[in-house]
Amino acid sequence: MMHDDSAAPAPATSNPAKQKQQKQQFRREKRDVHGWIVLDKAVGMTSTQAVGAIKRLFQCKSAGHAGTLDPLASGCLPIALGEATKTVPFVMDGRKIYSFTVRWGEERDTDDADGTVLTASDRRPARAAIEALLADYTGTISQVPPRYSAIKVNGERAYDLARDGEIVELRARPVEIHRLALVNVPDADHAEFEAECGKGTYVRSLARDMGRALGCHGHIQALRRESVGSLGKNDMISLEQLAVLCHRAAAGEASLADALLPVETALDDIPALAVSQADAARLQRGQAVLLRGRDAPIFRGTVYVTASGRLVALAEVDRGEIVPKRVFNLAGLVGSRGPKKGH
Repeated sequence: MMHDDSAAPAPATSNPAKQKQQKQQFRREKRDVHGWIVLDKAVGMTSTQAVGAIKRLFQCKSAGHAGTLDPLASGCLPIALGEATKTVPFVMDGRKIYSFTVRWGEERDTDDADGTVLTASDRRPARAAIEALLADYTGTISQVPPRYSAIKVNGERAYDLARDGEIVELRARPVEIHRLALVNVPDADHAEFEAECGKGTYVRSLARDMGRALGCHGHIQALRRESVGSLGKNDMISLEQLAVLCHRAAAGEASLADALLPVETALDDIPALAVSQADAARLQRGQAVLLRGRDAPIFRGTVYVTASGRLVALAEVDRGEIVPKRVFNLAGLVGSRGPKKGH
């Protein structure tokens, strides 16, 4: 009787060192990638998961986001890759625009639809009452952040303490709401709004506080971030679109650089200063440069420095002296896609 062993599985190796070597062969090597992805984050994904997905797609060494979006929220999540992480604070300081739906009648422990109902009411606000309230929540207001937020309390995240059953008391703090508009009232239970606000504002707190002021309670049912600073819907790309582009790039049909906005995209509101290659080399070594005569800048403050169109450093200028604060090393894949105008 003949036995056909051609389909028999190969015996597993018992050598741990060889197994480790085989695993490493299948691991893709990390690479230097620099630029911004303006992700159109889907509902249900955390901001940390989104960053991890981008890192895997681009096989990049480092990445971070500029402002957390809750799992329930969708929309504009700017993600910095490589040297762009040095410019994250400039994006986080930008104004944000949100569109959101408030569900009246229930206050929840998370201040959104994912939470447990704390208080309920049969009352529903009239459109005129909602509109009359908007002025009270425009300008500089005092706001208590949600208990389920990333704010640290004695070194611990507030949401971790809340999940552990601890009573979290967060202090009110001033936030800036530049614009708050009632967009639609589809039915008695819901109201749709748009808000433009500054750093540190929680839309969930806004919904909670408006519900209390109207005597009917409320929480966020849907939330979308439309823009962060100059980055808006025209710059956004979904994870699915990125995955297709990455596959095309791997097949030689596209360039990943076309998906990335340049590092200096985050520096739109900062003056640019061009220097010679010799001065750029000094700045990159951490040395100050003194410009005289026609080249001396007449302003003072923060600038971003370029040489031959390439980003060199973030620096402070005072009386013609350029002092480097953050130096950029853009070796590797660099974003080349131009930002699109408008939100």
